[in-house]
Amino acid sequence: MSRALPFLKRALVAIVVLIVGSVVVGVITIQITQARQRSATRIETENGIESLEFVQIGGVAQSIYLRGHDRDSPVLLFVHGGPGGPSMPMARDFGLLLEEHFVVVHWDQRGAGNSCSDEIPDDSLNLEQYLADTRELIDLLRNRFEQDKIFLVGHSWGSVLGLITAQRHPERLHAYVGMGQVVDMLRNEEISYRFVVDRATADKNEQALEELASIKPPYASREALMLQRNWLGYYRGDFLEGGGFAKFVRGVVLSPEYDVDKKLSFYSCAMNSLDQAWGDLEDINFIETVRRVEVPVFVFAGRHDYNTPFELVEILYEGLSAPHKELVWFENSAHSPNLEEPGRYQEVLIERLLPISN
Repeated sequence: MSRALPFLKRALVAIVVLIVGSVVVGVITIQITQARQRSATRIETENGIESLEFVQIGGVAQSIYLRGHDRDSPVLLFVHGGPGGPSMPMARDFGLLLEEHFVVVHWDQRGAGNSCSDEIPDDSLNLEQYLADTRELIDLLRNRFEQDKIFLVGHSWGSVLGLITAQRHPERLHAYVGMGQVVDMLRNEEISYRFVVDRATADKNEQALEELASIKPPYASREALMLQRNWLGYYRGDFLEGGGFAKFVRGVVLSPEYDVDKKLSFYSCAMNSLDQAWGDLEDINFIETVRRVEVPVFVFAGRHDYNTPFELVEILYEGLSAPHKELVWFENSAHSPNLEEPGRYQEVLIERLLPISN
């Protein structure tokens, strides 16, 4: 035993050194990757803008990230999904081409990402406050860039904020773009649930069927919702090529815009936003409540989307009246064409929006 103790001590020291060394190497690798991202995507044009800022919106500090080669270009505001799922960590993944033609604004909504703070009360994480924040940010951007109107792209939860904003305040927008468009939440969850059950049945996946049998939409808890979403990801109803969650995590970890504290709190902030605001979505039925919008509307639909099922998007589109409307299909995408087909996503935005920017 006396001979074994020194060996065990040396082994333990070696293990600790390996762990610490791995962490150090990981941190250094992240820092190098972040530095390369900054260098490779730095905007250096004479009239360009590249700015990570905190602005007062709705009485609290909220983070915006502005990127554009010409600050006199039209402003395009991207309103992220969730609730609580910022797109800022992936800004470079689906915006570099857009930045040559627009001032692209990424916004971490209250309670999420860089805008997560103990100073923000949970009871303010509700639909009407988010809508008020959206309107206030739009006006801030209009005034700052001296433009009467801006473009708004709403993704998933952001499409709820976007479509209602377009309905209530068309005078502030050139156009509205809905992607992963929420339509009718009750039918949304029923169709999404049936999709994973049908796939699991065809796959003879007993584990999936057993777990899914324990829940039923509308879900009584966040845990039930996430269980269904986990199987939705497994069966490629959110990202056609899979790995959506992993891609998101990688984006957060490598994001130069987030410090260590924000990276570590990202998930808990996202889940808290979801807990607080999800109930506000349960009564959403835009087929009944949004029949006309007084701005051009572009709907970007992933052909394989079963997070916000594409068949409901078709129904909403057919019944919607607008000065101009287009339904654009992304055949190789599910819920996030901006991340699944980023090249085409940017090209379509440029082709459709620039001609109506005046």
